[in-house]
This record gives sequence, C-alpha cells and structure tokens, in this order.
Amino acid sequence: MSDTPQRPWVGPALLAAGALSIGFAPIGLRLSAFGPQATGFWRYVFALPMLALMMLATSGRIRKPNVYALIAGGFFGLDIAFWHSSLHLTSVANATFMVNLGGVAAGVLAWAFHGQRPTRTWFFAVPLALVGALLLSRGASQTGSGLAGDLLALIAALMVGLYLFFAMLARRTSGALEVMFWSTVTEVVVGFVVSLGFRETLLPPDPAWFLMPVLLALLVHAIGQSLIVAGAGRTPASVAGLLLLLQPVASGLIAWPLFHEALTPIQLAGAALILVGVWLARR
Repeated sequence: MSDTPQRPWVGPALLAAGALSIGFAPIGLRLSAFGPQATGFWRYVFALPMLALMMLATSGRIRKPNVYALIAGGFFGLDIAFWHSSLHLTSVANATFMVNLGGVAAGVLAWAFHGQRPTRTWFFAVPLALVGALLLSRGASQTGSGLAGDLLALIAALMVGLYLFFAMLARRTSGALEVMFWSTVTEVVVGFVVSLGFRETLLPPDPAWFLMPVLLALLVHAIGQSLIVAGAGRTPASVAGLLLLLQPVASGLIAWPLFHEALTPIQLAGAALILVGVWLARR
C-alpha cells in the first residue's frame, strides 16, 4: 500500500505518532515490578491477542505468516534484550545514544541493498539529529561507562536497523497489522528464551504486577509499534530512521512531570536539534 502523490505526509505522520507513543516504553519499564526482560516478554504476550482482535475487526481473518515479518520480530526481540542488558553495564546516556543509531542504520541498509539513495539534505540532517541525540542523552550529567555495555548497545542499534529494514520489506506485501501480529509471535518466543536465560521471574506473586505490561502492550506495542510499521511502508527508510529519534524526546518530556526530572538546557538544545534534523530530512 503506497501513498498517493497528494498525501506524501501520511507515512511520516504515522511514524511520528508511533515514535511519540513508544516514548512511554522506558517509563513503563521503570515502573514495572517485573525484571526488564520479563517485562518485555509479558508486553508481547498481552499485545498478541490485541493485535489479533484488531486484525479480525479490520480484515475478518488472520492470513498466513509473512516471513519478513517473522524475521523482523526476531530482530526486535533481540534489540530489546541487548538494550536492556546494556543498561546494567554502561550508563543510560551511552546506551540510549547508541541504540538511536539504529534508525540511521535502516536508511543505510535500504540504500545498500535496495538502492533507496537518500536525498542530499539527508546527509546534513543525520549529523545534526545525531548531535541532538548525543546532547539529549548525555546532558543529564550521568556517569558510568563500560566497554561491554557500549558494545551491547551498538548491537542493539544494529538490531533496530535490521528490524526496520525487514518490517519495510514485509509491508510491501502485507498490511501493518499483519506484520505486527506475526512479528510479535516471534518476539514472544525470543522474550521467553531471554527471560529464562536471565532467570527473571515470569510468574508474579501478585496479579497487580501485570498492570504495567498490559499498559505497555496496548499503548506502546499495539498502538505505537503498529503506527511505526504502518508508516514504515509509506516512508523512505532514510527518513523513517530519523523520525524514530523523536522517541527519546518524547520520553524526556514525559519523565519531566512524572518523575520531576527536568530537562537541562543541554538536553533541550539536543531535543531542538533532533526536531530540526527530522524537519530537514522530511524536506
């Protein structure tokens, strides 16, 4: 499904809305009673029936698996696993900045393997947005760094790029909800295996533990990720990757009133640079 020439803004608008929705992901992770890997697993589990109902309501049936969607889900599950692991071995600032490189990787992969050469403006927009991401991540005066954690965060960034790349390939033949459903099937498997590997509690002592994963499943996964996959099928990969840099901006703005974590002037400047970079890339 592609945009008509009169509506080229639809894809980027969907991606931007999705990026804002997944801005709640680190907030929910922080509030969850489960461990980070188990939170991801239950998020996928609760999202699966939601996506199935959404697909049945719109198309009336669940179609056969899309291979690219299954592959995309595997990379997304690994992205979450590597990123969560990196947070224990390096600073949050380092991990957040490095994983944001994944969006740029998606544009490079599409250029290398599918000839989707970015516009000349993109080559100015990317450094600008990445400088903004660096300022946003490091402006909170956080300390602590470790080589192992930095490497895990870089691997997570690569997983993000591969996830976006294969999700875009899947969108060529399948609708956004189909791609999300079958990618989530793979994510459940990856999340279960990773949670067992980290020996995190999967069966909680109190059913109230499920509240936050359910909210994440609805707001971040069923809504946010579906919007991103829908927009990815209508937007050049180079632009799509940069639009996802809106996510840390949204996370910072949400955490400000919720946790009383005011953004520093450096972080606000970084957020502004990201917005300018995204605007340039869209042009």
